Amino acid sequence: MDHKARLKSLQAVFDRNFLDALLVTHLPNIRYLCGFTGTSAVLVILQTGSVFFTDGRYTEQARAEVQGARVVIARKPPLAAAAEWLVKDRNKVGKKPRRLGIESEHLTVAARSQLARHPRPGFRLRETRGLVERARMVKDANEIALLRAAAVFGASLFDRALEVIRPGVTENEVAAEMEYAARRAGAEQMSFPTIIAAGKRSALPHGRASAAAIPSHGFVVCDFGVILTGYCSDRTRTVHVGRPTGVARSMYEAVREAQAAALEMVKPGVSVGDVDRAARKILKQRGLATHFTHSTGHGVGLEIHEPPRIASGQTEILCPGMVITVEPGVYIAGSRGVRIEDMVVVKEGGCEVLAPTSKELITI
Repeated sequence: MDHKARLKSLQAVFDRNFLDALLVTHLPNIRYLCGFTGTSAVLVILQTGSVFFTDGRYTEQARAEVQGARVVIARKPPLAAAAEWLVKDRNKVGKKPRRLGIESEHLTVAARSQLARHPRPGFRLRETRGLVERARMVKDANEIALLRAAAVFGASLFDRALEVIRPGVTENEVAAEMEYAARRAGAEQMSFPTIIAAGKRSALPHGRASAAAIPSHGFVVCDFGVILTGYCSDRTRTVHVGRPTGVARSMYEAVREAQAAALEMVKPGVSVGDVDRAARKILKQRGLATHFTHSTGHGVGLEIHEPPRIASGQTEILCPGMVITVEPGVYIAGSRGVRIEDMVVVKEGGCEVLAPTSKELITI
């Protein structure tokens, strides 16, 4: 990862955002900018350099991981140390900043108050939104390779799910077997709590695995992902226990067709709203649009949910290097639900599914 280039690119937008410095507190953004993977840090970026603050627990880790920034091991919390440094210790990197940007979507009210109450701060806080996240939207070749590896790894867990899903087995048992297989094979952790939602619970879009037993008949929605080398994967497949009715099969095929239409729309120059619209158009034709209750997708990277959001009313334009999910679904309350999801990378002329596998309805 070229962390120095990332820092330089961010510094290049300071003037247009009326900033002399930026205080980065969101840990995924810190990792993206300088490589640090710990859980306690603050990164101060100025026009002339960057300074990284952490505490004594991370002395060796910071010195091994941090790139492009001077490392300060503080005896006090990193935010307090950074604020004090901004006020006093400014000799090595230039003049004192007067306009300090903060990540308004990530800095807590308490932390902001701590900065504002600092004696003689000498700087004015300016709220910023998504400065680092916008840079993170477009992945470089190395990031795409890591995301592809995570997607392929994550997809392999579905094989274990198919071995375990049977009537009477609990959703928790299926999730546990998938997560155990993931950790044994080298995953750092799951991207999010595994969703296994069976029977009537399949109509819950985020029905996390529970103690409920898989019934003898009905859909089972499996939504799962892993973190590998810091990058997330996200995938959903839906299977059916017992022979599906005509209504159930028609519903599944409608979702599959909607996903195919959305995938066909994914290409540079297309707005994310148009991708969402393509999926909804198919479901509207099938009389199911009112049962599609969430966005069609989202960005994926160091976090499981990143910009852009693939949803109605969103205007972000797709460009090469973006990695997003495409995941339409239909949920009939108290009855059944279906979702199909893949991760794709936007490329010239279209997109590539990062871990292509069959989407034919599997009956158990």
